Amino acid sequence: MSAPRQIFVTTALPYANGTFHIGHIMEYIQADIWVRFQRLQGHAVNFVGADDAHGAPIMIAAEKAGKTPEAFVAEIAAGRKPYLEGFLISHDNWHSTHSPENTEISQAIYKDLKANGLIETRTIEQFFDPEKGMFLPDRFIKGECPNCHAKDQYGDNCEVCGAVYAPTELIEPYSALSGARPELKTSEHFFFRLSDPRCIDFLREWTTSGAVQPEVLNKITEWIAPGEDGKPRMGDWDISRDAPYFGIEIPDAPGKYFYVWLDAPIGYLASLKNLLTKRGQDYEAYLAQPELEQYHFIGKDIITFHTLFWPALLKFSGRKVPDAVFVHGFLTVNNGEKMSKSRGTGLDPLKYLRLGMNPEWLRYYLAAKLSGRNEDIDFNADDFMARVNADLVGKFVNIASRAAGFISKRFGGRLGVIAPDGDQLLTYLRDALPDLALLYEQRETAKVVREVMALCDRVNAYVDQNKPWELAKKEGMDERLHDVCSTCIEAFRILTIYLKPILPKLAADVALFLMLPPERFEDALKPLGAGAQIGDYQHLMQRVDARQLDALFEPPVAAPQALSAINTEASSGSQAPGGEPLAPTITIDDFARIDLRIAKIVECEKVEGSTKLLRLTLDAGETGADGQPKLRNVFSGIASAYQPADLKGKLTVLVANLAPRKMKFGLSEGMVLAASHGDEKANPGIYVLEPTPGAQPGMRVR
Repeated sequence: MSAPRQIFVTTALPYANGTFHIGHIMEYIQADIWVRFQRLQGHAVNFVGADDAHGAPIMIAAEKAGKTPEAFVAEIAAGRKPYLEGFLISHDNWHSTHSPENTEISQAIYKDLKANGLIETRTIEQFFDPEKGMFLPDRFIKGECPNCHAKDQYGDNCEVCGAVYAPTELIEPYSALSGARPELKTSEHFFFRLSDPRCIDFLREWTTSGAVQPEVLNKITEWIAPGEDGKPRMGDWDISRDAPYFGIEIPDAPGKYFYVWLDAPIGYLASLKNLLTKRGQDYEAYLAQPELEQYHFIGKDIITFHTLFWPALLKFSGRKVPDAVFVHGFLTVNNGEKMSKSRGTGLDPLKYLRLGMNPEWLRYYLAAKLSGRNEDIDFNADDFMARVNADLVGKFVNIASRAAGFISKRFGGRLGVIAPDGDQLLTYLRDALPDLALLYEQRETAKVVREVMALCDRVNAYVDQNKPWELAKKEGMDERLHDVCSTCIEAFRILTIYLKPILPKLAADVALFLMLPPERFEDALKPLGAGAQIGDYQHLMQRVDARQLDALFEPPVAAPQALSAINTEASSGSQAPGGEPLAPTITIDDFARIDLRIAKIVECEKVEGSTKLLRLTLDAGETGADGQPKLRNVFSGIASAYQPADLKGKLTVLVANLAPRKMKFGLSEGMVLAASHGDEKANPGIYVLEPTPGAQPGMRVR
């Protein structure tokens, strides 16, 4: 067996002037899936990220907020955790470019480049805002692109044609801070000589080595090709800025600071060093490993810096260059519409989570769209619901639900001997492993999902052919029923391993259900075998509710309305959590009179003649006078939020000592607890309480 690969992986550093948007989450999910796959292969991966915390925009934003830049970026950093944990992103470390490690490494790289003759000092003319009294950062100068003549482009590059230029080349420039026409003033600046023949030769070699995708290479080739004058179109890179500036000082140059785009990618190394130091590992020794692989996941808007400046910076400072830079496209909404929060076309990641939407729905959907190419993808609400409900839940998850109950009830929770036709099916599934592994390696997750869903179709065809629900009714067919259901459980385990990088939490839940330790990708080839014990099946995933999607894309409340609501709430003296004030205070004795019990939903069905009610058959651990389990009948007004199949087999919380209520549909013997917002129109959704695994029917909630 070959030695595990040593892999260093990063995602692009978000600028620390705002919260994460859905584009960040898409990138993190893509990288996380790839990283989890590598770990499932047994490889050693260090996966890091960080906040890009320097630059004039941070300084200006902090000033407006009445805070120091340090306090401003610290506040932004404190809000990262809900996003990363909420979407199951497995970074080993999250750091900041405003750190001792980044200062140390940035200054060391600068000194190494200078020693290599690639730093040059020049007196330049630079735009100065006469109203603000400061030199303007490139991103705060706007004007007409000198190449394609697009309006309102930034001072360093054009977002329309991708051209890179100096701010002084802009046509009709203006200050984005004040609107004033900037004045030209002289200042001494430091340049990285990217146009040096050594850099150009290296970049031609590196970019054609497979380090970038073909479509990215086409763009890069334009930048490094010689112009009409025989010189590269790409000029040298201005790496300095004048005080006042929030950043890292240039050694031996008082009042001069590194341009943020120099120390930002160095933040990858700083985060790695911070991680290794915390572990007691040697950072320099780690990077010196000849077998170490280094990969960066980025968006197409920052290709220039990651495929030209960054690899050249590393190469000529004597450091390891990236093995590859993986570029993805943009995310649009509902057939190409550009994101807009005010129009309700934005996809707010935290709002998604607050609505109770499963993060693995989004992980699966994005995986089904993403590829190894630099291509834009679209989030379509109808497509999202269809892929999750029909494919993920209907095709995949339901394989387990169609077989597990029979194994538990009829065969003591143990798998049986699998017949030749079942072995043939399982062999077919296992034969897919090498191809799926290659697709994961190539980041072709859309093809992975497509192939796994085709395998699910194969398994479901086997189920429909053998009809275990009919076998269960026939005498003398127990052996065949045992065989068919055991085949389904083994097939479901294999398919779960194949989807584990995409659905890590569901895979962990399946491992608990199957009583298995964490599995590697290759474990798909090892059968559980006859006699293997499995646990009681709990429903693994709910379907998407259309109302959740409606709420997700609902435009925000207009400012006057929002202000009125806040004022009303404030005047009432209550923050109204969940949309309604807290009930009057009770004593512990009052609470003790309510008997809350864990109950298992044995059956669930729609109530004929009612659009609101579901009929639940509950096992609360009770025994009747005949010594047999006693079940309860409870009606619950949750039909708008759940399909019966979503609840069957789940645990919930029952108000056990509530007086029975006679209804026209029958007697309701208790109440199932569920949560909802006080304003159901503004915040739709009903959420039945579900205890964590390990709780048993009959246990009292205290």
